[in-house]
Amino acid sequence: MTKLSVNINKVATLRNARGGNLPDVVRFAQDCERFGAQGITVHPRPDERHIRRTDVFALSKVVSTEFNIEGYPDERFTDIVLQAHPTQVTLVPDSPDQLTSNHGWNTIAKADMLKPLIDLYKSNGIRVSLFVDPDPEMVEGACRLQADRVELYTGPYAEIYAEKPTEALKMYEAAAVKARQLGLGLNAGHDLSLLNLKAFHDAFPWTAEVSIGHALIADALYLGIEQTIIKYKSLLQ
Repeated sequence: MTKLSVNINKVATLRNARGGNLPDVVRFAQDCERFGAQGITVHPRPDERHIRRTDVFALSKVVSTEFNIEGYPDERFTDIVLQAHPTQVTLVPDSPDQLTSNHGWNTIAKADMLKPLIDLYKSNGIRVSLFVDPDPEMVEGACRLQADRVELYTGPYAEIYAEKPTEALKMYEAAAVKARQLGLGLNAGHDLSLLNLKAFHDAFPWTAEVSIGHALIADALYLGIEQTIIKYKSLLQ
């Protein structure tokens, strides 16, 4: 079945707004696992506006499912990843001041930059996923770089799904099928929610993992985190 990885960035954002350690992001991550999450995702940005470097190391000691660290692979990020040694690193082409991820890698134009990084992470026993747009050519590029997985950027899917569900899914079909044909693991993430997750999973059931943060944490404000995780997992059966 497709694994649910909970992105806890927004929990750290809430903590940082007031100072102190409330809510406790480490305890929250452990509770997510206890309630059935099969992974924890963090994105430690340079400005530490949500997840901090110290959070990553604290989480690396207690996360018992799959720990996924995502971010732009500069020297700072690589140092964090190699020290924390997560299950998976997801490389995203974000600029340091970017609000949120909004596009994938050009795996062809950036091949010379990405290849040695992928080799470095893999040589340290860390699975590597590349964040890409739903473009079969970019998926093929990731395969040539010997990435283990691609994560399809699902922002455009979520943006039009409510009004044009068939068209939204069609946008992703070629890339998802190409990943399967090439033997690449398929992940998906960005703006997936209780409203659009089931359709995506039903269309591409070979998806290995979905990483969900903003919508899931927002739902938890109403439903509680335990019931929210149960609901999301039920859509991935």
